Amino acid sequence: MKPRVSIIMGSTSDMPIMQGAAQILDEFEIPFEINALSAHRTPEKAMEFAKGAYDRGVRVIIAGAGGAAHLPGVIAALTPNPVIGVPIKSSNSIDGWDSILSILQMPSGIPVATVALDGAKNAGILAAQIIGTGDEEMHKKVIDFKASLAQKIVKANEGLAEIKFKFKTN
Repeated sequence: MKPRVSIIMGSTSDMPIMQGAAQILDEFEIPFEINALSAHRTPEKAMEFAKGAYDRGVRVIIAGAGGAAHLPGVIAALTPNPVIGVPIKSSNSIDGWDSILSILQMPSGIPVATVALDGAKNAGILAAQIIGTGDEEMHKKVIDFKASLAQKIVKANEGLAEIKFKFKTN
């Protein structure tokens, strides 16, 4: 089985956040791989990975990084695949803003889709949506997933209806 999505991160300390993407990809039954790559410490490996991803079957890359967060942008510069950046609030981060801006503010021609700070779960969902544009079965799974989100709110409102207050009107 070839990976369709690759999850990469600057170091294994990012795994507690990035596992959210892995859990979603598992839920959608999308084959994926997980690797640590560093734009700064292993630039040759990062280049080799990015240039070979498509030929290995990878269609979407989810790249998480904290601090200066160059990994998503470097990978996006080297591959035609869509790259989803996950800014991570790390130990050397300035409340995560450095990571957000490093990933979000890419130059023209090198787009990186950027999710919320520590938003790896949304990166996994976005990867499924991207794959779903060319895969009818995945498209259906995404539709079903979105419907399940709506059901959670319906159930929440049923629970809220049971809460009683003297001046509550619903």
